[in-house]
Amino acid sequence: MKTTDFTLQPEVVKLIDELKKEGIDKKEFSDVLDEKNSQYVEFVQEGGGVLGVALIGYTYVLEQMGIRFFSLAGTSAGSINALLLASFGDVSQPKSDKIIQVLANKNLYDFVDGDKDAKEFVQALVDKAKMLKLAWKGMQVIDNLTQDLGLNPGDDFTNWLAGILKDNGIKTTRDLYDKFGKVPAGLKIRPGVNRDVVGLNPRFAVISADLTTETKVEFPQMRSLYWKHPDEINPALFVRASMSVPYFFKPLLIQNIPQGPDATKNWCDQVKFKGEIPKEVYLVDGGIMSNFPIDIYHKVNSIPRLPTFGVRLGVDRNEANKISSPVNLFGAMFNSLRHLHDYDFILKNPDYEMLVEHILIGDHNWLDFGLSDAAKVDLFRRGAVAAADFLRKFDWKEYKRRRGLIKTIEF
Repeated sequence: MKTTDFTLQPEVVKLIDELKKEGIDKKEFSDVLDEKNSQYVEFVQEGGGVLGVALIGYTYVLEQMGIRFFSLAGTSAGSINALLLASFGDVSQPKSDKIIQVLANKNLYDFVDGDKDAKEFVQALVDKAKMLKLAWKGMQVIDNLTQDLGLNPGDDFTNWLAGILKDNGIKTTRDLYDKFGKVPAGLKIRPGVNRDVVGLNPRFAVISADLTTETKVEFPQMRSLYWKHPDEINPALFVRASMSVPYFFKPLLIQNIPQGPDATKNWCDQVKFKGEIPKEVYLVDGGIMSNFPIDIYHKVNSIPRLPTFGVRLGVDRNEANKISSPVNLFGAMFNSLRHLHDYDFILKNPDYEMLVEHILIGDHNWLDFGLSDAAKVDLFRRGAVAAADFLRKFDWKEYKRRRGLIKTIEF
């Protein structure tokens, strides 16, 4: 496939043209600008397996309207797009075209890198096979779960992502900060706004779950807890931890955790863990704790200089869970746990509803790693449609006014 198979998809072309005719590319979305008058936002992306292709369509439209991503955060699939956006050039440059290039011809089924039994079991899940077949295929992968704690090693994904980073001059966390952590040239505040850009610094964050110490982990910020030489760690490992769907992928096992008085203090100060530091930890998909970390850039008692846009994959809580068996009871518990923190934050901060858009993903299955080319393009298109809807309705001045009614101190 070519990049143009996505960007020149007729509905996407029509959307971009209509948005420009409506003047959306001149509309105010932030008070932080650069010398080219690109507008800067913080951006948070939800996890959702292969549905993450839709996130690229969403970011593509935002970039076409002159929006740039000053800070980036995500979980699972959202963490993949976040890292790619952070890695492809400086903050002021559009990145979506490059992301399309690396994903367009990637066979996502390569990420299902377990043995033959694992592949067949995953395919049965995608095909929604009858219970008898699922049970039979499930029996064949028991050894994968008991011996490896997951169906797939996740090595293909890690090597693929590390290879992309290497091609863009990133082998370590230090390299990532050198590329993404710089404030764009000519950064300024919108004329007529009585504020400045002092103290603004780009921030990259992905969320994982440390099951060993029951810790919600933010990488790369908390990397010193887990590695003796934290600046030398390849950022692909942060995303590998964030997207490790329990049982589907093996947990990311980190051994030789730093020990000693300084490490003990570090654990206590950062995450309030007061026990003996384990020598190894297991990290899994951050979605089990926070699948949509929209609170990550929240500033208490402040009117922001730039907004935190968020995008979700699908619409949650639009119907009640039907619980009639142990299987859907487990599903209801798992979904409740992974969304509870994020729901609770928005309930307590209702102004964030103005910042978040949902991509309607249709019948696409988050587990369908065998996505056809047509399905990839359709997900991209759905993301683009959602972005256009959001840009049309978002009102930056109204958002600041609403925050001003709630908050008392400008930051």
